[in-house]
Amino acid sequence: MTDRPFSGLTAVVTGGASGIGLATANMLASEGANVAVLDLDPRVELPLVGIRCDVCDDRSVKEAIEAVVDRFGQLDVVVNNAGIGAQGSVEDNDDTEWFHVFDVNVFGIVRVTRAALRHLELSDHASIVNTGSIAAWAGLQQRALYSATKGAVHALTLAMAADHVHDGIRVNAVAPGTADTPWIGRLLAKAEDPEAERAALAARQPMGRLVSADEVAAAICYLASPLAGSTTGSILAVDGGMYGLRLRPNT
Repeated sequence: MTDRPFSGLTAVVTGGASGIGLATANMLASEGANVAVLDLDPRVELPLVGIRCDVCDDRSVKEAIEAVVDRFGQLDVVVNNAGIGAQGSVEDNDDTEWFHVFDVNVFGIVRVTRAALRHLELSDHASIVNTGSIAAWAGLQQRALYSATKGAVHALTLAMAADHVHDGIRVNAVAPGTADTPWIGRLLAKAEDPEAERAALAARQPMGRLVSADEVAAAICYLASPLAGSTTGSILAVDGGMYGLRLRPNT
């Protein structure tokens, strides 16, 4: 087992300028990968390479992927992490918001993967990792739209894994619980009592705390790594036990 399993490989991380994406990009680079961050505002520090990309724009996506291959000569790993949130029940978001969130969270994965496939097919260690969510598995209040997109991400992951297994491309996903990211920070800032809301989110997960961005990044890097060469079509929960555990109430 090598200490730098991504040595000589090139990875793309969408939405990689902050939160889970940035943690993943930095971890991939520390493990030997050339890493391109694709983001609307791709201001990152070396050794990361920032490339502006709008995952809602097919031309922007194609140009960004080609820029990565032109710079590094290959593409081996794609982390489809770009995503946005939404709050509310099924009646609270209008059609425009439904279309927009699906455009980023689901169709963005489609566009990036579609542009990357012909390059991934040339790699001996091709891997795609999508960022799903506990919201795809657990019924969370006030998350109807967001949950619907992440359910689609999980289903798309399995379908892609089946379609491309004979092309030598592994496809997996992570399903984070509530993670301590800038997005959650913005939600907490809007709450009437941010500290109480943070405590409630932490208590919802059996481990009693929020998931860290680094913990999700480690799971993504594992699934993307050649060391996980026999793993495809898997969705790895990183949720403090929220999906699988049913604890008795404290007495």
